[in-house]
Amino acid sequence: MAKLPGVLALPRMLRHFAPTGEGLPEDGAVEVDAPDDALRAVLSAARSGTWEPAAALLAETRSAGDWYRRGLSSAGLAELALHHHGWLDDWNRARPGDPDLALVLAELEIDRAWQIRTAARARHVSQEQFHAFRTLLDDATPVLRTAADLNPGDPVPWRILISHAMGLGAPREVFDEYLARGRDGDPHDLGLHTRAVQYLAQKWYGSHAEMFDFAESAAAAAPEGSLLRGLPLQAVTEYALEHEAGIGRGPIAWSRIEALVEAGLELSAAYGPGDRQAAGIRNHLALALIRCERHHEALEVFRLIGTDARTFPWAYLGDAREVFLLLRKGVRVQVSRSTPYFGGSSPSPAAEAPSDTVDPGTTATVPTATATAMGLAVVRAPMREVREAVLITGTTMRLAPAPRGSTLVETAPSADPPARRKGMRRTLLGEGELPRLARAFSRGETWPVLVVAKEGADYTLRLYRDGRELTAHAWWTDPAEMPTQEEAAKRAAALAACYSVADHRPLTAALRGTGAPLQHVGETFALLGLPPLPAGFGDRPEPLADMRGAQVVARRSLFGPIKETLASDDSGHRGGELPPLS
Repeated sequence: MAKLPGVLALPRMLRHFAPTGEGLPEDGAVEVDAPDDALRAVLSAARSGTWEPAAALLAETRSAGDWYRRGLSSAGLAELALHHHGWLDDWNRARPGDPDLALVLAELEIDRAWQIRTAARARHVSQEQFHAFRTLLDDATPVLRTAADLNPGDPVPWRILISHAMGLGAPREVFDEYLARGRDGDPHDLGLHTRAVQYLAQKWYGSHAEMFDFAESAAAAAPEGSLLRGLPLQAVTEYALEHEAGIGRGPIAWSRIEALVEAGLELSAAYGPGDRQAAGIRNHLALALIRCERHHEALEVFRLIGTDARTFPWAYLGDAREVFLLLRKGVRVQVSRSTPYFGGSSPSPAAEAPSDTVDPGTTATVPTATATAMGLAVVRAPMREVREAVLITGTTMRLAPAPRGSTLVETAPSADPPARRKGMRRTLLGEGELPRLARAFSRGETWPVLVVAKEGADYTLRLYRDGRELTAHAWWTDPAEMPTQEEAAKRAAALAACYSVADHRPLTAALRGTGAPLQHVGETFALLGLPPLPAGFGDRPEPLADMRGAQVVARRSLFGPIKETLASDDSGHRGGELPPLS
């Protein structure tokens, strides 16, 4: 007897989600740091071994003083040369001393050093890697100085030299010299000032106050309509790695952040949809608007960005393209949820009725978890790994160590301050529901997550790995709801395969049990080799609160978690993040 979803349970999202996609390109069309047509052709020729188009393009940008395109082109060519360098060797033999060649060689030296160091967190970089990284940067100094000497009046070599100074931990006077020399070439070059903002970030060698003051001063001095007017948005991004906005933490007033976002919206409006140069600022603007929970405006900015995603800011949160698409979809969800079904005011999330979902490939149904359901996740991983993973949810979670190297996880709203509990909104990624949270924090991980939830008198079980639900099962109090032998065997096989259980038949019997759902959950856990359920599960919320060794991971915005994942390293800076090299 299948439980059918009622008409009243249909969420507003299903009605309004599709229209939110109007004007947005398909996921497959989105590229990160896509070259323009001219550079794309040059890169293609270089891959084929022909260097002359590259030389011609850079010579054109130099004579035109188009430092924006020059910086992007030299960075793109250097990145290509990391793996296809024959064309560059031919260029060097044909035109030694070419200033445009010198620029690409300078970019390449920095790229090679960071390739050795990698973009991993500092704690994952060996001392041997750090030593080789610094050695390559030291050896690159003459090459970078040559590029600067051969390109007088060009700010691009000085932007590269600031990257060099960041990697080596050069004294502040070195940074000041490089910035001044670059400004002599162009006092309003966006690439130069972007790199300076990173240098002045607290995670590197400055402070939040100094970084914001610098960015706002540079923006105020820029001509009307200049993209440098959007530089403070990059400071907002860097600040978001350290502090959650709007809740009184951190030294920068929230009103100041809001004013910078408003200025960014005004600047973006001066450029047409899909403008390639404005895309860099718009990517930071979209992130800032999400951070401010201004989802309708963020969706409009995503439409203006079109297919032109950028490495930064998204790479701070993971794979740039994946994060861009994930947050773009999350914004669409938020907009569709806030749109009334037939008109009038939107009901609060708590007023929405739960719905049922059909287990794929069967006629049985599994109830959708609600925010008030009692839930527990069992993760086959140690607490230190799970703690870092759950940060992405932006939800207060409680973790407790369990036998056999596992970790128990539950949502912990009682641990939130009263001011936060009052009127608490669902989060962008997790929506406050443990199964959906498990989908989010298991993404990119190799370990499985098994979520058991009590909903009314019934219990559900969901298995996740790498953000995907592998199987789901429900124990109903009504014996008539017992799954067929085929359905139970299919789910048991999925569980057995994930937990290396040789014979799935006992699991099949446990999944077909009726009359005592909690008992059958315990039997299933035992057959999978998982730790027993904590005392009180099913009778009271947050049973992990009384467990020895339990820890709370506090709820924050989507951006607060980044602070936890930034590690200090031994190379002299306070970040451990790879700076953008384009």
